[in-house]
Amino acid sequence: MPLQNRVDPFGLVHTVPARGLFMGNRGGCFHRADRTLKDRRWASRQWIICVLDFKDRKRALMQPGLYTELFFMDEATALAGGHRPCFECRRADAAAFRQALITHGAINAGARAGDMDRLIAGEMQEVLTGVRAREVISPAGLPDGAMYAVDGTAYLKMGDHALAWSFDGYEPTRPLHAHGLRLTPGLTCEALRAGFKPVLHPTTNT
Repeated sequence: MPLQNRVDPFGLVHTVPARGLFMGNRGGCFHRADRTLKDRRWASRQWIICVLDFKDRKRALMQPGLYTELFFMDEATALAGGHRPCFECRRADAAAFRQALITHGAINAGARAGDMDRLIAGEMQEVLTGVRAREVISPAGLPDGAMYAVDGTAYLKMGDHALAWSFDGYEPTRPLHAHGLRLTPGLTCEALRAGFKPVLHPTTNT
């Protein structure tokens, strides 16, 4: 049976067979000994995106007391869900993400990973707990690689088109909607706007 460890662009965690291109975690352990999830779906604000294979490390999923492994269809999905690149296994990408924010003036040069986490994962935690409502936006104003939602469906914004999301990939392009709810956190949108390029599922090319 699949574990409940697949994240969608809304930041919610599901039980589905699809694995995706990336794994990650939310700063620690939030699963029980029977590998079911606790009510709060994070341990801290350190929500990261990791590669599937790093230095040949092997481990069983959801071991007692160790961090809860999560999986993402692609990087745009993980970014929309409130995660950012890991500074250990994806150091170059994490540095590029941070530098994009500095160059764009979204953070100062002295900002550290925790400062980004406070704004990115912090925003998502407020949304998931109902403290903050999602922003209504015009998708045309989003940077490419950001995601928005209409009637419960998530869409990837690419140029003047949108691609509907699923755990298995994206559907063919359609015109952008006039309005939608922004899914990708605000600070992450600034990194995308400044030129950070997320890794996208191959179905974006079909």
